[in-house]
Amino acid sequence: MEDPDHAFPMVPLDDDPALLYEQAPCGYLSTTDDGSIVKVNATLCTWLGREPSGLLGRRFAELLTPGSRIYHETHYGPMLRMQGFVREIAADMVRADGSRLSVLLNASTAPSADHSTHLVRMAIFDATERRSYERELVRARDAAREAELRAEALTHTLQQSFIPPTAPEIPGLAIATAYRPAGDGTEVGGDFYDIFPTGPQDWVVALGDVSGKGVEAAVVTSIVRHTVRALTVLGQGLPEVLDGVDRVVAQHETDKFCTLVVLRLRRDGDGWMSTVAVGGHPPPMLLRPGCEPRMVDARGPVLGLLPDVAFSEWPVDLRPGDTLLLYTDGVTEARLDGEYFGEEQFLAWAAARESDDPSVLVESLLEEVLRFQSGEPRDDIAVVAVRHT
Repeated sequence: MEDPDHAFPMVPLDDDPALLYEQAPCGYLSTTDDGSIVKVNATLCTWLGREPSGLLGRRFAELLTPGSRIYHETHYGPMLRMQGFVREIAADMVRADGSRLSVLLNASTAPSADHSTHLVRMAIFDATERRSYERELVRARDAAREAELRAEALTHTLQQSFIPPTAPEIPGLAIATAYRPAGDGTEVGGDFYDIFPTGPQDWVVALGDVSGKGVEAAVVTSIVRHTVRALTVLGQGLPEVLDGVDRVVAQHETDKFCTLVVLRLRRDGDGWMSTVAVGGHPPPMLLRPGCEPRMVDARGPVLGLLPDVAFSEWPVDLRPGDTLLLYTDGVTEARLDGEYFGEEQFLAWAAARESDDPSVLVESLLEEVLRFQSGEPRDDIAVVAVRHT
């Protein structure tokens, strides 16, 4: 076993206690009950740039900045009197040149030699580096919050670009839309809809869902939306439109895929001819007064995922009073505790509807799906209702 007398040969075993007090690596001072300084070490005098004679007899609070003085009177003093000690109280002291010294205070009370009063013994630690680090943390937190707010604003802007603010007014048609993002809406999703003309009497309604969320999903959503517009404006048929979107998504550098339903409406005398094409998307629901709601018999493969796929279009007999309801899977796949809203409940809601007004329909459906999920949607929900008036 090592000889304890030789374990630390460089440590002076007869170090002067007075020297230890004066040149300690922290400041020491003692005050009376009223805060008057009666003893101070050389370390603190050096930090403050003051002579001991300039400190003895002064009240300790006079050495503090105004803010720290208020805290001293309202918190430090009462806690010390109640507990007999305080630990790690942050304060700012004023140096002789007017600059600030950030410190941490530890203090305790002890009776004076004659027990006539109490002394307050205080250890003062230079916290300049610590406070600088804390300020850096605060700045970093504030910068992160600002970046978060900018990201939220960007998310909102991106999402709004996928969702037209108002449905167009088309003679002979009544159109209403609804959209509800998942969660708190701070992350951009892939649901979108678009309603636009391709001719004087020719309109297209597109509604789709790109897989995933975030920036990559937003990029693909924008590409899909603009591809649909470009191909339909060029006169492509709906199967060719879906085929074009399928190739664009498949060639994109991400691994995203997309589901899409496209409805074309052409004026035919006083009525409308309508066709629909589906790419992996839930088919529209047809609501006809006096009849049971039913899903349109239209189907097709997911876009951007499978090789060598083919697409078709289906005519839809849209009579006056009929409504086509387009929706994303945030409706049918809404779930709570493992139970899905599903097509059966969707049809039951439609059969019990109280109005065929498109605005009432989309809001009622949105409310029903949100109610099923206790007000917290797990997925984005987009709905478009088109009624032949």
